[in-house]
Amino acid sequence: MSEKAGELAGGGVGVPAGGGADESAPARVDAADVIAAARERGWSLATAESLTAGAVVARLVDVPGASAVVAGGAACYSYDAKTRVLGVDAALLERDGAVTAEVAAAMAEGAQQLYGADLAVATTGVAGPGPDARGVPEGTVHLGIARRGRPARTREVRLSGGRARIRALAVQAALDELAAELGVRREA
Repeated sequence: MSEKAGELAGGGVGVPAGGGADESAPARVDAADVIAAARERGWSLATAESLTAGAVVARLVDVPGASAVVAGGAACYSYDAKTRVLGVDAALLERDGAVTAEVAAAMAEGAQQLYGADLAVATTGVAGPGPDARGVPEGTVHLGIARRGRPARTREVRLSGGRARIRALAVQAALDELAAELGVRREA
């Protein structure tokens, strides 16, 4: 199931429709919170990253002790890599492109299976500048979340602020999704 998210007027930090966030506020969840929660539950984590190119797993493994819970991360930028490494359907990619909820879900499921993880997150999107070749606007990001024993879910966020900022905010959104699945309480 897909949870659409909107763009804040004048802001650019993607938040669920109807939510309220201040883009100047510090990150509400950090990687250490995610690692601690996964360790407490005995869960393993994995990532499948296109837009963020490994930055999510890098943030996770920056935390001391992450090796106890991080199974691995796959940075799959090309269609071929998404298909060969993560098992994303090549016909789906050719028909719809990589920046869709369906591809994000397939990437997350692929990472979960590849690494035998309990929980996986995937990122795909358009960092810019400008729209992609299919006309998907800059700042469109799809996150996929696959949790053992549950159907994959997705979340779409709309981000702004240029390529580097979009990628950084997408990393934070991915950490937020992992935290939500792990029951981590976010700070106000």
